[in-house]
Amino acid sequence: MSPLTPRAEPTLFPDDELPAPAPAVAPVAPAPSPVATAPVPVAPVLVEAAPSAPAADPLPAHRVSVVVPMYNEVDNAAPMINAVQAALADYPFPWELIVVDDGSTDGTGRALAAHARVVGPHVRVLQLARNFKQTAAMQAGIDAARGEVIVTMDGDLQNDPRDIPRMVARLLREDLDLVAGWRQRRQDGFLLRRLPSMIANRLIRKVSGLNFQDLGCSLKVFRGEVLRQVRLYGEMHRFIPAWLATVTSPSRMAEEPVQHYARQAGVSKYGISRTFRVMVDLLAVHFFLRFGSRPGHFFGGLGLGVGAVGLLMLTYLGMVKLLGGSIGTRPLLTLGFFLVMGGLQLLTTGVLAELLMRVYFSGDHARPYRLRGEETPEPDRGWHV
Repeated sequence: MSPLTPRAEPTLFPDDELPAPAPAVAPVAPAPSPVATAPVPVAPVLVEAAPSAPAADPLPAHRVSVVVPMYNEVDNAAPMINAVQAALADYPFPWELIVVDDGSTDGTGRALAAHARVVGPHVRVLQLARNFKQTAAMQAGIDAARGEVIVTMDGDLQNDPRDIPRMVARLLREDLDLVAGWRQRRQDGFLLRRLPSMIANRLIRKVSGLNFQDLGCSLKVFRGEVLRQVRLYGEMHRFIPAWLATVTSPSRMAEEPVQHYARQAGVSKYGISRTFRVMVDLLAVHFFLRFGSRPGHFFGGLGLGVGAVGLLMLTYLGMVKLLGGSIGTRPLLTLGFFLVMGGLQLLTTGVLAELLMRVYFSGDHARPYRLRGEETPEPDRGWHV
């Protein structure tokens, strides 16, 4: 068989009768054609690229103010500042940390001021003249905040500052006014902490109509221009979402799951007794949500109802008198008289309440706290960049 002839397909042989393989032969190049031919065009093959994940929209320029009220948390003072510094050290926008010492008696204010000098000028410490409670301390920090975005959190290190960038990004990308933290895996005792919180949350949802799962979480991110329209006093820091509903739509509020840790140092300042305070505060919240800007409608409607009942009683007694009956000794006469007088008083109270609301909305709001002389830095100074 010629070496240039293709070898036939081998047949099956026993293992001892296999033929030797044919020697390898180098391929012979074909003779060049005397006529040059043009190359045949080949259509390009289009390969569809795999879809890539859409890039996140860049955040608009903004500044962040983190507000942390603290009371008798000397063991958590420096660790709290360090935790916020570590969480926001690489944040691409300016930020500041405002720590409010709410009249602590264990040296918390001194520890905060000393550590703030070490960390940098973007950490500011406000010291209240006495213990004005958490709501007033939070309002002091909000008043001192200069950022377009304001973050509030507790100083006991149970909140994780590393959740802040994610919550701020959601606030800005979804054009919200509030992103509230939701402690889905809360690391607290059931009887003294979680049970009162569950009762309070259920009551607040019932009264305010806000479908929030965890209104007691202090880690919240606000749009500054909206939060500054609300004044906090008393124990109203628990109802900030409800107060915000008076100046913005509940559809511009959202909840974000956040981390929560067990307290490592210090003692909790709250317990089962706060549930009863919440119930009392809910009455004020319910009134302000419905009649905050029109108290005359509340007192006027109540006065008209009471006065109408008294007037009906007196009308009935007048008809009895015209028919020759005796009414001088009837208790109904006294009751009708006082109901009419009470209705008139409620009507005048409504008028006075309307006048007070006009004064309130036309003047500056009073501060529910007093500082010890903290100077506000220049608008472009004191930021971490």
